[in-house]
Amino acid sequence: MGGRAAGGVAGGGLMTTVPSGAPAGALVGPAGVRATARIVAVPDGRGGTALPALESDGPLALRRLRPEGREARVCLVGAMSAPLGGDALRLEASVAADAALRFTTAAATVALPGRTGAPATYDVRLDAGAGATLCWLPEPLVSARGSDLRQTTYVELDAGARLLLREVQVLGRAGEPTGRLVTRLVVRRAGRLLLDQELAYGDGCPGWDGGAVLGGHRAVGQVVVVDPAFADRPVPARVLGPSAVVTPLAGPAALVTAVAPDALALAGVLGPVMEELGPCPRPQGGGMRHSTPTYSQVTSAAGADEAGQFAPRTAGAAGIGPPMACSRPHPG
Repeated sequence: MGGRAAGGVAGGGLMTTVPSGAPAGALVGPAGVRATARIVAVPDGRGGTALPALESDGPLALRRLRPEGREARVCLVGAMSAPLGGDALRLEASVAADAALRFTTAAATVALPGRTGAPATYDVRLDAGAGATLCWLPEPLVSARGSDLRQTTYVELDAGARLLLREVQVLGRAGEPTGRLVTRLVVRRAGRLLLDQELAYGDGCPGWDGGAVLGGHRAVGQVVVVDPAFADRPVPARVLGPSAVVTPLAGPAALVTAVAPDALALAGVLGPVMEELGPCPRPQGGGMRHSTPTYSQVTSAAGADEAGQFAPRTAGAAGIGPPMACSRPHPG
């Protein structure tokens, strides 16, 4: 079995190497990649937002985009295919008081099987201070056949912070079954719990695809909006269609949950309600929030072979993104 390195498959067996262009902290070995990337956003003193820390690591390659108004913009691109089984990835973002950050990804994140069968982990840690605005809008996470990924997203907000967060899971690429995917989303505001939700799909989660849960759908999306303005005008609960609802949370916040046959249909459901509720200004270009994603990226990017076997780690693969059945609340 070949080793795993950026730019192709290295010869030999249990090798440890640093992908070309990656910081020395990112190691590739038999257990997978260990990488942590970090974003820090602060007011620049001129009405905008500066990025004093933008630290890429391994497959997590961060790129500055042109700012708009007070908002700094960062895009995550794929330095190599990830997450593969055995990888441990972590992404941190801190938005200081009165700063504004929009985060996007260049393409879908595709979870792929690894050589050892070990699960991959992808942890996201976000915090925003008083008067800060954080728009966290990664493209979909695709669970390819044979993959096993545990993803967690933890958000800590000051009482005066605003948040727009979107997570989308696509269960399997075109014509294939899903891998195993467990996601947990936790949002706290001023030290109090707003949301703690875990979802699980695939093997080991009975009933996840039944009529009472996904009903055969293969795309699942959640949008969390937190805005102090909701204290005076709470978001009412309502049904958006046959498979989407808006639920007010115990705080100035709302949760939108939707299922759909695919990511394109899901974007059509989530886009309008994000425009209505979200605190972020409309961007100049694409992204799933305001236009449909390039679904060919979702269904065919990067990949394990069609038999679900180990996929070599290669450079220039799909971008890295960065919860109904087996869904259970966690104690605060």
